[in-house]
Order: sequence, then C-alpha cells, then structure tokens
Amino acid sequence: MYVPFESLPETARVWIYQSNRSFSAEELLEIETKLRAFVEEWTAHGIGLEASYQIRYNRFIVLALNQEVQAATGCSIDASVHFIQSLEQHYGVDLLDKMNVSYKQGEFVAYKTLLEFKKMAKEKAVSKNTVVFNNLVINKYEYENAWEVPASESWHNRFVS
Repeated sequence: MYVPFESLPETARVWIYQSNRSFSAEELLEIETKLRAFVEEWTAHGIGLEASYQIRYNRFIVLALNQEVQAATGCSIDASVHFIQSLEQHYGVDLLDKMNVSYKQGEFVAYKTLLEFKKMAKEKAVSKNTVVFNNLVINKYEYENAWEVPASESWHNRFVS
C-alpha cells in the first residue's frame, strides 16, 4: 500500500538503486507510474506493505518500507529485486551493480566504477571533501542524514586522503 514518503517513520527500511545514467523526462514519468503500481501491490505473505518511493537526481530509485507495520520477507524482497531487474531490462540501465560510485561534481552527479574512483582518488581528482552517495544506508533516518555526505564520512573514506 502506497503512503507518502514523508509519512514513513525514521526506522523505515530503504533500498537505494543507482542508475548508470540519468533518466529522461519521459522515462521518469513512466518509471514513477511503474513504481507507484509496484508499491501499491507489494505484499508479504498476502499482507499489503506500507511503502513508498522517491526518485532523486533523475538517477536514484529509493524504495522505502515501514517494517513496524509489516516486515519484508524473502519473497517480498525478491519481488522488489525482480521489479528493479525489469526496469533495468526495459530502460537498458544498470541499477543493481554495487561496484560503482556516484558523487557530485558541483551540481552534476558523476558515476564511475569503483576502480575508476580509486584511481581518481590516487590522482587527487576526488578528495575527502567530495560529496558521495552512500547507498549502503539502511533506514530513512540514515538516508536523510548520511546518504549524501563528504567521502570522509562514508565507506568511501578508505580511498581518499
């Protein structure tokens, strides 16, 4: 069951999927419609899940679930992954590869492989002050407070000096 993202508690579980490219305005409208339909029908053992979503920077898909109402199950998590895979196939994007890094260059969001990011850090092209997206956050509170942070405050800190 869809609920507004703002109404979810800070403990709501989040999953962040970053695209290897920005979505077009037309794609964003389609994806938003598909996300809304998925969240409306998302269940665990036949019970509707209180969930929501956001699309940020035309490239990040954020699914959120209020587990205080009904916890996700293996089957419901599998359903969400299958949904994301269907988006990957339909739009020709990569959303599930966790070995990539997104970071800000001014207001622009750049996307690099982890190897490229490490090389850039060695060459001082990115630093501890570079704003990165920590897609490993697990709940709404962390998403709102520790998702978009300087590399020094994220797992990326091991690569920058």
